[in-house]
Amino acid sequence: MAKQLVLRGLLAGAIAGLLAFVFARIFAEPQIQAGIDYESGRDAAQTALDKAAGMPTGPAGTDIFSRTIQATLGIGVGMILFGIAMGALVAVTYAVCLGRVGNLRPRTLALLVAAGGFVSLYLVPFVKYPANPPSIGHPDTITERGGLYLLMVLCSVVFLVLAVWLGQRLQARWGNWNASLLAGAAFMVATGIVMAMLPSLGHLATNAQQFGDRATETPLPLINASGAIVYPGFPADVLFDFRLYSVAAQLILWGTIGLVFAPQAERLLRPSRPAVVVGQNPVRG
Repeated sequence: MAKQLVLRGLLAGAIAGLLAFVFARIFAEPQIQAGIDYESGRDAAQTALDKAAGMPTGPAGTDIFSRTIQATLGIGVGMILFGIAMGALVAVTYAVCLGRVGNLRPRTLALLVAAGGFVSLYLVPFVKYPANPPSIGHPDTITERGGLYLLMVLCSVVFLVLAVWLGQRLQARWGNWNASLLAGAAFMVATGIVMAMLPSLGHLATNAQQFGDRATETPLPLINASGAIVYPGFPADVLFDFRLYSVAAQLILWGTIGLVFAPQAERLLRPSRPAVVVGQNPVRG
């Protein structure tokens, strides 16, 4: 049974990854290209300022893969493989939850598991550390940023598991609806405390030393020695659109996993009874 559920989860994840890739290719990829164009222009302006100040300048780095490969095959393979992995995770989580989280229909449970995956693995960490297009983020903070994001993901998943456990414990006394509300409130309070304790990316030591005490790593306008702006800050509309489309792509991925996996799981767990022939008229049981 578990193997059959996982196979269905893999299929749902592959379909979800493909749909998310199509969406990202149409909507998110132009924002990625805009971020790369901004970075190239800013680097050129910074190089010109360094030359004018008599400072040494190094050669520009080269990409291992061309932008065409990155924007098509790279993102496509990446999102499909990610979808397959998340589909398998949903299926395994679903198998673990069967019979342990109340008397839910198989289809309903599958949708709730997919929704929980979207909230805990993506949405909650996104609220604290949202996705950024290229050119945002200091290269020296990559390790710190990655560690903080993974810590936020881990806390979110653990708190969601504990919230489900708490809801089950409170159900007998408070009823299913009130217990769910109390467990959800506990989840939000716990994640809120962690978000308040974790530092903003602009407060990391490297950023604070070079750019001052700021909340984000979004590039400010580039100025010359006289204080004149020689290159603008990162466009706010590009940042907003990139983050909006990032959330939308993940919503498509997790929503598709749930909608594709749920009916398959229900058919597997509740197979239709065969037809019984009475005289000449087939009657289904």
